[in-house]
Amino acid sequence: MTVRDFTAIQAQIKKLKEEKNAIILAHYYQRPEIQDVADFVGDSFGLSQQAAETDAEVIVFCGVHFMAESAAILSPDKKVLLPEPKAGCPMADMADAEGLKELKKKYPNAAVVGYVNTTAEVKAECDICCTSANVLNVVNSLPNKEIIYVPDKNMADYLSKITDKTIIPWAGYCYTHDRLLQEEVLKAKEEHPESLIVVHPECPKEVVEVADEVTGTSGMFKYIEQSDAKKYIIGTESGLKHALQKKFPEKEFIFPSKNLVCANMKANTLDKILESLQTLEPVITVDEEVRVKARKALDRMLEVK
Repeated sequence: MTVRDFTAIQAQIKKLKEEKNAIILAHYYQRPEIQDVADFVGDSFGLSQQAAETDAEVIVFCGVHFMAESAAILSPDKKVLLPEPKAGCPMADMADAEGLKELKKKYPNAAVVGYVNTTAEVKAECDICCTSANVLNVVNSLPNKEIIYVPDKNMADYLSKITDKTIIPWAGYCYTHDRLLQEEVLKAKEEHPESLIVVHPECPKEVVEVADEVTGTSGMFKYIEQSDAKKYIIGTESGLKHALQKKFPEKEFIFPSKNLVCANMKANTLDKILESLQTLEPVITVDEEVRVKARKALDRMLEVK
């Protein structure tokens, strides 16, 4: 598809969006042409919060399934669409509510902290949720000495090194972040010695160990904004480069591996967004009992300062 094709279909999407009183959300890992047509571009939970504050009747969430679920949890009065319904998150799917219930029985004194990258059913079994930005504050806010952390083993490992709590990890992982190798990061550093290494806590511990900063996507923007460095080696999904380059055109961003691509995040397309607006499908819904329980875990997170 050419740039001209993008412009034409983007114009159709914008027109239809206005007619349907819809808002388009795009995660940082979405295709550049999708980010450019979105009303808001950001990280998963932040987008759901922004959408909830609007008067839009329809939310088109260009992300993956658990993100659309979070939007439905926060905005039960709005219709939430996921242009590509098969766009799931393998890490979120690695955790299940029944398995978590069994783990809770094994550690009855532990609090359960659920990363927002989980299904609604798993959130409903958590005491509190967290994002990559607030995970430490959330964990340290709890009186429990033992913390079950679900679903990311890499973030659990990182967390165990920065808190006095005992972290009981779930064995999930993000395949995109998990396959980034330390040698790839060090090779990029060798080629760009003046650069700073900024990586996501979903990366393996070997990668985290050589980083100058470990933070989520929104944290990366804050770190780079406050830094005087001109070059950065970025350890997260390559879709973030588009937003980083728009925000900081004077800086250079190096993604050290060709494997930093999430196929699920790239499953949404402009054609699918247009079709979704035309049909107002596929609709993502959450069972009301599950929604209420999951909402409590999210609300508890928002109470943490």
